Amino acid sequence: MFRRLFLLLGLRQAEENLGARGERLAAAHCRSAGARILARNWRHGRDELDLVLLEGAVVVFVEVKTRMTQVAGEGMRAVDRRKKAALRRAAAAWIRQAPRVLHHRFDVIEVMVCHEGPVRILHHRGEVLFGRRRP
Repeated sequence: MFRRLFLLLGLRQAEENLGARGERLAAAHCRSAGARILARNWRHGRDELDLVLLEGAVVVFVEVKTRMTQVAGEGMRAVDRRKKAALRRAAAAWIRQAPRVLHHRFDVIEVMVCHEGPVRILHHRGEVLFGRRRP
């Protein structure tokens, strides 16, 4: 019984390390693309924003999904209805505390990490998450 518990805890630790690595890689990718990082792992209650960026005059709320294999599925598919609601709640809390946020969007950054070798970053814009905004 204890062995199984330790294995599960070890797996959880590995998942957290993988997620943190993906978030670091995504942050570096955004920084190199010219974005300014305003916050990482910003929490409001039980909701969390992985990255909050400033691209020009647009605040970008980013959900980072890190995978080691395609078997786990696309990271984009992991952003389900419940996760979208959590992102909206957290973003609304961020906007309430931040002065003069006129424009914002939601992005998902998928990071594919190999044990050794290349890292692939796929960047999806907010229209993929929530559909186009009405004028």
